[in-house]
Amino acid sequence: MAKIKLTKNELKKQKDALKMYKRYLPTLQLKKQQLQTEIRGIEARARDIAAERDRHLAEFQAWVAVFGEEDAIKRPDGGWIISSGTIRTSVGNIAGVDIPVFKDADFAIDEYDLFAKPLWIDRALERLRAMLTLDLEIKVLEEQIARLSRELRTTTQRVNLFEKVKIPETAASIKKIGIYLGDQQTAQVVRGKMAKRKVERIAS
Repeated sequence: MAKIKLTKNELKKQKDALKMYKRYLPTLQLKKQQLQTEIRGIEARARDIAAERDRHLAEFQAWVAVFGEEDAIKRPDGGWIISSGTIRTSVGNIAGVDIPVFKDADFAIDEYDLFAKPLWIDRALERLRAMLTLDLEIKVLEEQIARLSRELRTTTQRVNLFEKVKIPETAASIKKIGIYLGDQQTAQVVRGKMAKRKVERIAS
């Protein structure tokens, strides 16, 4: 605890500070709860989308296996002929934190010979696009969680600072100054009475 002056001005300063801490603490606690709730909600959404993506993948693999021509939607290097391009997002705000909000994704599709590819290639690419879109949406949700988690850490630190340090320290300072000023006032009254009795004795 920093050294404090044992004066009336310091007492007022400490009381004002305590009032401010107590006024801001509920707001910080509310923000902390809101962030925790939002993070849990986004995590649940990310899990749901991941499960949907996995279902898409299983269906896609089973569907391609029926035709037995998986190479038809792959490049010579083994990668898909469709690849993720640009994620389109907007900006949202949760508890004062700017977060990316997934809108859609653009994909690059390699040119291919329509005559050399099987008839189901377009449907396969559409299914693959849907699966990759879910994958990219999960990445955006993970970025939301990362940003909100950083803000939650900062907010939690502030809540702890106010609850465990600032409010107890300030209350202790107020008590210390109050006791000192009370003692000083008592001593002053005692000195005044002693001086009055002394004057009365001299006068008599």
